[in-house]
Amino acid sequence: MITTDLTRRDVAALIDHTLLKPEATRADAEATVAEAADLGVYAVCLSPSMLPIDTGEQKTCVVAGFPSGKHHSLVKAAEARLAVDTGAEEVDMVIDVGAAVDGRFDEVFADVLTVREAIGDVVLKVIIESAALLEFAGPDTVTEVCRRAAQAGATMVKTSTGFHPSGGASVEAVRLMRAAVGETVGVKASGGIRTPEFAAELIGAGATRLGLSGSRAVLDGFAD
Repeated sequence: MITTDLTRRDVAALIDHTLLKPEATRADAEATVAEAADLGVYAVCLSPSMLPIDTGEQKTCVVAGFPSGKHHSLVKAAEARLAVDTGAEEVDMVIDVGAAVDGRFDEVFADVLTVREAIGDVVLKVIIESAALLEFAGPDTVTEVCRRAAQAGATMVKTSTGFHPSGGASVEAVRLMRAAVGETVGVKASGGIRTPEFAAELIGAGATRLGLSGSRAVLDGFAD
């Protein structure tokens, strides 16, 4: 049990309990939904092919353009719109990371805006693959991408898919992202969050949502 002012309930309220493995079955999705209800987390994040699905009191979140972000913006928008029409309440889209590395920030803005316009006022989280941007472009690119995403209507900016070889969430990335978007846009940390200590660090750095596949192990480290 870690020493922190955060309670188990505090942290559960920030969690998107996630199942995005390519080999996941319908039974796996149903089990994830049941575990999310048992843990009392905020949302369940699934692949769009799992919809429609009843997530009960938890929000239904899906991904778009996942995991590469190399889909045409209109394809991402259509995927996101279809997901909303079949029950998604939140959409996590992936940007074209290569465009960001190239400094083509207008394209990043347009990509996000296209999805935003397709889904109306539904919660939109924009996955920037922060570890890859830090590795191949640097912190200024993380900052500019987050600013452009916010300008295009992102509800949150999100660190990672969890599938990129550069890695997942980091405290450095969350701090950069929080500084870039201020207090009006959320920051979701996702990818490689497996311990309560790391989860607490990310929240302390400014994360307002956590994407976790191993939610129970993390929550078990916090006192009631």
